[in-house]
Amino acid sequence: MNKIPQSQILVIFGASGDLTHRKLIPSLFELFERKLLPDKFLIVGVSRTRLNTEEYRKSLHESIIGNGKTHVTDNPYLNAFLRNIYYISCNTTDGNAYSTLFDEIDQLRNAAGIDDNILFYLATPPVMYAVIPPFIQAQRQNTSPNGWRRIIIEKPYGSNETEARQLDRLLCGIFPEREIYRIDHFLGKETVQNILALRFANSIWEPLWNRNYIDHIEITASETLGVELRGGYYDSAGALRDMVQSHLMQIMAFIAMEPPSSFEPESIRNEISKVFRSLRPLSPADIERNTLRAQYTDGSLNGTKLPAYRNEPHVDKLSTTETFVALKLYIDNWRWADVPFYIYTGKRLAEKRSEVVIHFRSAPRTMFPGQCCGSSCNQLVITLQPDESIRLRFGLKQPGSNFEVEQVSMDFFYKSLATSRLPGAYERLLLDAMRGDALLYSRSDALELSWHFLMPLIEHWEKEKDEGLVFYPAGSPMPREVTRIHARPYLLKEAVCSPHKNENPL
Repeated sequence: MNKIPQSQILVIFGASGDLTHRKLIPSLFELFERKLLPDKFLIVGVSRTRLNTEEYRKSLHESIIGNGKTHVTDNPYLNAFLRNIYYISCNTTDGNAYSTLFDEIDQLRNAAGIDDNILFYLATPPVMYAVIPPFIQAQRQNTSPNGWRRIIIEKPYGSNETEARQLDRLLCGIFPEREIYRIDHFLGKETVQNILALRFANSIWEPLWNRNYIDHIEITASETLGVELRGGYYDSAGALRDMVQSHLMQIMAFIAMEPPSSFEPESIRNEISKVFRSLRPLSPADIERNTLRAQYTDGSLNGTKLPAYRNEPHVDKLSTTETFVALKLYIDNWRWADVPFYIYTGKRLAEKRSEVVIHFRSAPRTMFPGQCCGSSCNQLVITLQPDESIRLRFGLKQPGSNFEVEQVSMDFFYKSLATSRLPGAYERLLLDAMRGDALLYSRSDALELSWHFLMPLIEHWEKEKDEGLVFYPAGSPMPREVTRIHARPYLLKEAVCSPHKNENPL
């Protein structure tokens, strides 16, 4: 993160919204405070809300303080940062308003002596993804002979394969593919990026990273939160669209990809697309055997009573939307043939945790009592949150006269890097887009391929309605029915596996 971007203007559509106040502006302030933004840089907020620049700056000041980015209300860095922000009220659904909008942006750019480089960020409802870019094009602001134009699109990127393809065709007719940045904040996490470094900077893993030594892989993203105030969106999306398609499939590709020819963005994105092309299609039989959808009912967590999903605000009282998904999939190539990948994600679970667990094959013969509960002692655990870490687990003899084996761990925690601060996901991704580095952004073919893989499952669940939908109490570790897909899920290991104790001392 040491390359300073070119001078530019960041135009945020949806500037008065929650995403801008809660994530984007605090992240940009962090970059400013760490001197990672160019000397000549402006942020222009665009929204329908009637505000002037001073009122907008005041609201952002409160957001940054409330976000905990600084506790000093008169922080000189904060005041200097806010002076780089301007606000323009604009009806973004009215094409005639864009001429005035870009005249004002051009005046700001010329006054600040900034090159003709503009990064557009659509922090808007998804319906505007197909509305704003054509208006930008109509004003001939999608290209520049003296600079560049880039656009960042938030998720959800369509709600099915057809919509994703239509949006891609629209955007690619306005901006070159290399200038379209489809953001996935999961890929901005430091530990996700370190999957690439762990694999390709260390020769010890490559001989083991294949079907000969790996038994199965689990990718989990569990949340304690419910849908909060997002009931209207979530009830039309569900866990499969909200988490699996957009986040967890990308993490799976990082784990499964072949070594790229170089660390250039396109080389890595090529390998990610190859993973999606190798996914074994989901047949009706696979959907019955290897998938599970569930929805939380009322329950409790840490003594707090929690409502059922159907009683959440803006959720249909008869909703069949899944709040938990378990999926078993296969990648049909030489490296991963017949190695199952398990993906789990859900809301209102007992623990907030996102991690990848690589389960290596068991020893050919179980020789010792208590040998890791009858499964392999060897696991590589990559935890994305809450305690960013990498752990290697293996079996060793317990102290004493018995020859009993238990699992131990060699751990690395990112917080041990006392002199280093972990950058936030949006900090990294915003800075990459400003620099023109698309490595951690999704490419159109990868997104379309992941949608194509999941569409049989989406269509099956939409057709079946509540058939096959199971329920779990809020605050559960995971629906018990998940053991139908995998007998020993990692997060349920304590419940389904109790170590065998040696009753005959050696």
